[in-house]
Formats: sequence, structure tokens, C-alpha cells
Amino acid sequence: MTVGTQMQQAIAGLQSASATMKTFSLETEDKQAKNDFKQIAEQLDCTLEILKGRQQYIQGQEPQYK
Repeated sequence: MTVGTQMQQAIAGLQSASATMKTFSLETEDKQAKNDFKQIAEQLDCTLEILKGRQQYIQGQEPQYK
């Protein structure tokens, strides 16, 4: 498995996890759980942006990565 494939899988996994947390937040009635799920989703989104930036950097440095 190439680094490009692994990076894309990691990004897809984070996107999926974030979407799941957002869904949990909408579906729960427990205020603490709702806030926890929202906070986790925000953290995942921040991590996702960092990883996407890293992916763009790698693509710029190594054209064969694409």
C-alpha cells in the first residue's frame, strides 16, 4: 500500500468518525453527551485539516504521490 493510499484512507476515516460524532450529537438528548460529541467532532475536524495540509505538502514535494 502506498503512502498516498494510506493518507487517503486516514482522511476518509477521520471524515467518517467526525460525521458519526455529529450524528450522535444530534440524536442524543443528554446535554453532556451532546456537548462531548460536538467537542470530539471539532477535534477530529481540526486534525483532519492538519492532515489535509500535510497531504497537499507531500503532493507538492513528490508529484508521483498523486
